[in-house]
Amino acid sequence: MKRRVFLAAAMPVTLAACGAQNIWASDESLRAARYVSDEPPSITLLTVIGIPRGEGGHSGLMLNGSQRVIYDPAGSWQHPRIPERNDVLYGITDNFKNFYIDYHARSTYWVAEDTVPVTREVADLAIRRAEQNGAGNKSFCAVESGKVLSGVPGFEGVPRGFSPLRLRAWFLTLPGVQSKRHEDGDPANNHDVLLRQKDGQVVGYPRR
Repeated sequence: MKRRVFLAAAMPVTLAACGAQNIWASDESLRAARYVSDEPPSITLLTVIGIPRGEGGHSGLMLNGSQRVIYDPAGSWQHPRIPERNDVLYGITDNFKNFYIDYHARSTYWVAEDTVPVTREVADLAIRRAEQNGAGNKSFCAVESGKVLSGVPGFEGVPRGFSPLRLRAWFLTLPGVQSKRHEDGDPANNHDVLLRQKDGQVVGYPRR
């Protein structure tokens, strides 16, 4: 089994230390990156959870509607082929979804992937709300994820607060939720990501 190598020194390694940035990719780059998944429309909560204490490290949303994006409030993951507008990451192919998960799953953190099926209209509303929400402030990842969900039909009861674990506990009560656990070193969930620094850019999965 291949081991993942993280040599991108410029990227933060402390997941809980979320930092806000105002990033605005061009319309052209968003159109070029747009990815439409064959999977049914859904809203997925991605929660980074510490090992062995079980503390919540980060919250994000993967929204699959007329396109698939990740809302990563105050997150640290980036890729030169993934355009971003204020914490919304576009062009989330299966490869880049795996790249995002493997970036967070390591010896000290595992990633919970909890998915609820929704209609295309509901998923697109969630995407619009994420786009309108703006960049999240440091350590506000759970707060901003909850804020986006609060205006989406079926998710109005979302708790508001700073705890990724409390947000996930509520999400798991939703009808039809399906869960996956991603761990570093687990052959069943190891996507063999190699992340390296080259010419000042972080590269990994080729875009497909």
